[in-house]
Amino acid sequence: MTMPKKNDPLTVEEMTEAADIFMPLYRVVADQLPKATVEDVLKVMESVAKLGHKRRSDKLLEEKSIAFGFNKNKEDADE
Repeated sequence: MTMPKKNDPLTVEEMTEAADIFMPLYRVVADQLPKATVEDVLKVMESVAKLGHKRRSDKLLEEKSIAFGFNKNKEDADE
């Protein structure tokens, strides 16, 4: 079997994997907005995802700034 190209239609397996990731994230937002439309939930999901990525980035930066001298992880010391 050849590797599908970037713009080839998705397989059932690929859609299933994507849905397994997407649906729990959708439910997190939809459960907090019980009267919202699907469109509203998707819009809020975008904002929540942006905030989540920013918080992850901030947390990683904070962890890096704490790691110095004897506080460094072995992985950090190798960099």
